[in-house]
Amino acid sequence: MSRSAEAYWRANVRLVLLLLAVWFAVSYGAGILFVDVLDRFTLPGTEVPLGFWFAQQGSIYVFVALIFVYVVRMNRMDREFGVDEGDDT
Repeated sequence: MSRSAEAYWRANVRLVLLLLAVWFAVSYGAGILFVDVLDRFTLPGTEVPLGFWFAQQGSIYVFVALIFVYVVRMNRMDREFGVDEGDDT
C-alpha cells in the first residue's frame, strides 16, 4: 500500500472514530448518563423533558446529521487524496 493510500485510510478511520464518538456521547451520554440532569429542562414550547427527548429522538437526529457530515467530509477527503470518482455524466 502506498504512503498516500495509508494516509487516506488513516484519515478515513480517524473521521469514522470521531463521528462514532460523537454519536456515542449523544446517544449514551445524553440519553442515559445525563438524563436526570437534562430532564430538568424541557423543549421550548412543549412539556417534553430534554433527557427523554435525547433518548427517544435526539440521538436519531444526531445520527442522521452525522451521516451527512460523513458524506461531505469523505467527498472532500476523496478530492484531497485524488481518489474521487468524478462526474462522468
